[in-house]
Amino acid sequence: MVQHLYIITGASRGMGLAMAQQLLSAEHMLLCISRHRNEALATRADALKCPLEQWSLDLEDGAAAASRLAQWMGSRAATSFASATLINNAGVLPQIAPLSDSDPHDLARALRVGLEAPLLLTAAFLRATDRLAIPRKVLNISSGLGRRAMASQAAYCAAKAGLDHFTRCLALDEALKPHGAAVCSLAPGVIDTGMQSQLRDTDAAAFPDKSNFVNLKLTGQLASPTEAASRVLSYLARADFGDNPVGDVRE
Repeated sequence: MVQHLYIITGASRGMGLAMAQQLLSAEHMLLCISRHRNEALATRADALKCPLEQWSLDLEDGAAAASRLAQWMGSRAATSFASATLINNAGVLPQIAPLSDSDPHDLARALRVGLEAPLLLTAAFLRATDRLAIPRKVLNISSGLGRRAMASQAAYCAAKAGLDHFTRCLALDEALKPHGAAVCSLAPGVIDTGMQSQLRDTDAAAFPDKSNFVNLKLTGQLASPTEAASRVLSYLARADFGDNPVGDVRE
């Protein structure tokens, strides 16, 4: 059976795990790249006869991850897949503090995982599939904070803004190719994840916007990871995916 390939980063928990769970199908092959394996996902994939590989990698070393991806895809026959999709979902929320009070290594890790790794993985993915006459998509999971500045969030906001703009540039590149990939940097809305808990638990003196995130939780405005994953995958499946290189599930 010729299958549809999905590569997902940050797929061991949160929305990334929910996307992987919803994509499990005998018609799909999943490659999940995270720091840790998810054994429940593996068990579910076996039950559904969905080919699944899980790589335990730290995306702080994006070059190593991209090199492994290139080798893995190069070992597959050109006719192995009916389509290929890369979902750059992994991200790191660094210490919530003014930039002057932030740890340099923490800042560097946030930028490497949130921006450098997606760029390198995307380059490897497109290079490996460039000659294939199959539908190809790149979905970068962005954030409203890539489009709106927030105090004590310089590294995270910068990573997401960079993700948006690199996707705009990538869209221009792919538009010049006969079978260019469809690409989009997508804001998934506000989601009830550990990242939101981290924002709510921060000292208000270090994070002026803390009350806004507390109110999102109190007023039930946070989507569950399952709900958010469903909206993102529905957007990915739209016929006009990629027409706008920067999007929002709420549009």
